Amino acid sequence: MSKIHVLLKKEELDAQRLPDKVVVVLDVLFATTSIVTALAHGAVEVVPTLDRDAALRDAAHRPAGSYVLAGELNAVTLTGFAHPTPLALLEQDLAGKTVIYSTTNGTVALSKSRDAVHAFAASLLNAEAVVDRIERTFPNETVLLVCSGSADNFNLEDFYGAGYLVSLFARHGVPRELSDAAMAAQMLHDGADAFECLASSRVGRMMLSRGLEREVRFAARKSCFEVVPELREGCMRRAT
Repeated sequence: MSKIHVLLKKEELDAQRLPDKVVVVLDVLFATTSIVTALAHGAVEVVPTLDRDAALRDAAHRPAGSYVLAGELNAVTLTGFAHPTPLALLEQDLAGKTVIYSTTNGTVALSKSRDAVHAFAASLLNAEAVVDRIERTFPNETVLLVCSGSADNFNLEDFYGAGYLVSLFARHGVPRELSDAAMAAQMLHDGADAFECLASSRVGRMMLSRGLEREVRFAARKSCFEVVPELREGCMRRAT
């Protein structure tokens, strides 16, 4: 029987054997939510980078006007970069462009996932599409749901997102063995409201204090996009 595991923070990926596993990365507030949003609104690809310097090096090889730089470090928008939250990105002209994207946690988690047989980005916004893709294409593979967390700490909103995915897997009816963390995430999801959970998390409270309630409410929407971002050759592109 295939298995579903939930990793509580990206640092736990270091101890995993990835080449035979399907990895799904969650950074609900906001990296993976922003990646899903950008691809759903016309971006050709999103390039996750480890830091500001890596993002600028990537941009240096691209024609002017072909990309959007977006990123943050420790919740502070990088100088010269667009704000990396989803609604802020939608204010940019994304159609036909590459988004070069750097965040403290989500893009690092995606980089750590590069050795997986397949790696996807998920959020509440595209969870059904991601689960449907995995169930149709990899019904017998072990799935790692990776909560990005924050600097080696657990994040409630990512765990809630993992629980939503576990609940969706259960609805498909394909038998999968759940780890204790996967069961706990499902129990949290099934007993909690999305916005209330995100808003009460540490990151959610910080966003609300900065007047970004609309961003949190946007991230709390469930399965409104069909896009499934897959990591291929260092870029997030729509799975085909």
